[in-house]
Amino acid sequence: MSAQTPLWLGPAEQHTWRSFIRVHQKLSAALVRDLQAHSKLSGADFEILVALTDAPDGRQRFQELAKAVDWEQSRLSHQITRMIKRGLVAREECAEDGRGVFVVLTPAGRKVITAAAPHHVATVRRLVIDALSPDELATLG
Repeated sequence: MSAQTPLWLGPAEQHTWRSFIRVHQKLSAALVRDLQAHSKLSGADFEILVALTDAPDGRQRFQELAKAVDWEQSRLSHQITRMIKRGLVAREECAEDGRGVFVVLTPAGRKVITAAAPHHVATVRRLVIDALSPDELATLG
């Protein structure tokens, strides 16, 4: 750290940072509660299902999926196991690589995410997008 860089945040910086953290936490909690109430999906379920719908054929190698959602492999493994039990995803061995595993969106998983997404997008629009001016939205982006 250089001598010119202050170690602590100034009062205005600290206020802004803490306000940002509170908004982020409240927004995340509201989105997760809304997902659970309207689709019975957890935030983690939704994140995985979205990543798989973004992938060709609704499938990704396990390690690629871990990178896409920015999770540790152990967390992803536990989440995938829970989702397999609910029929949302499946594991498939990779024919080209005996050690590789694919996570695959099942028809039931596709049905759930297809039903959940419009309401979730409307909630995001109501809580975030519509509350910001075009300039604020650009700054946030």
